[in-house]
Amino acid sequence: MSENEKIALAIVDDHPVVIEGLQKLLENKDSIRIAGCFTTGAGILQFLKTGRADIVLLDITLPDANGLDLCKEIRQLSPSTCVLALSNHSERAIIMQMLQNGASGYLLKNASGEELMHCINEALSGQVTFSREVKEIIARPGVSELRQQPQLTRREKEILQLISDGKTTARIAEELSLSPLTVETHRRNLLQKFDAKNVAALIKIAAQQGLL
Repeated sequence: MSENEKIALAIVDDHPVVIEGLQKLLENKDSIRIAGCFTTGAGILQFLKTGRADIVLLDITLPDANGLDLCKEIRQLSPSTCVLALSNHSERAIIMQMLQNGASGYLLKNASGEELMHCINEALSGQVTFSREVKEIIARPGVSELRQQPQLTRREKEILQLISDGKTTARIAEELSLSPLTVETHRRNLLQKFDAKNVAALIKIAAQQGLL
């Protein structure tokens, strides 16, 4: 098999020891050619302007970029390149966001070499692919999917929006011509309805449910 016929694979990870391990694992594979190893998002983007990568193994956390955004940039710059996330992040929301941004699959870093090769081959054949543990995470419904959307009054919706805009109780009271005490009551009711411990959690849950 000539070098041009081999799968051109690029690795993007900010830990040299991870890159070294992946290189050792993959350089013995006859079908794979390591096209490049990069520790930054800028590095892989620069490479793809002139170089070829059939598949990119992409970490989520990089010193100069968020892997979620970087995935989208890679796909825009090189639509034929498959992106496989290879990360320690096991949150379902991050996995789903990565797929929405164009990734062909998602693996956790504890995946075996056999799983990695299986996922690379599936991605190159046009499938969306996951390591075993990621499949289990995806199969579990998210918290927002289990939680029913609470019924809100018109006033509660207004206050929820203003809270998410970062407005204080005093400012909300002023804008809506209410007493601060009334606003605080609505705020407490919202926290209770969404089963949220604080305002940050309230905003996150409301956003997940499409209310913001």
